[in-house]
Formats: sequence, C-alpha cells, structure tokens
Amino acid sequence: MTTSKRVAERKVAKFEKNITRRGLNPLTGKNKMEPAHIVLALFAVLVVGSFVFQVVKMAINGGNNVDGSF
Repeated sequence: MTTSKRVAERKVAKFEKNITRRGLNPLTGKNKMEPAHIVLALFAVLVVGSFVFQVVKMAINGGNNVDGSF
C-alpha cells in the first residue's frame, strides 16, 4: 500500500509539532508524591521510631535485658 505525498507530509508535520511540544504538559510537571515515596517514608519512620523506642527502653532499664529479647 502506497501513501500519497500529501498524507505523508501531513504526518511528518504532525510529528514535528509534537516534538517541539515535548515536556510541556502541565500535569506531569507537578511534584506529587508517588506511592513508592510514601511507603519509603513510612518505613523510615517505623525504623527510626523503633530505634528511639529501644534507646529509651535501654536507658530506663540501665542496659539490662529484662524481657529476654536480644
């Protein structure tokens, strides 16, 4: 199947127009938090909170291991 020159030029012009507009979509430029960032932040809060809890627990008990955990 052959394509006429007019149709081919129209397709090329449309393609060139899209090339010059690449990256100008205002919806993709927003800095929104993705679900992966939220999960990573929750994990970090959990790890830091657990660490602080263990430090406070050891400070209260004087470093003795009273509950049998390591």
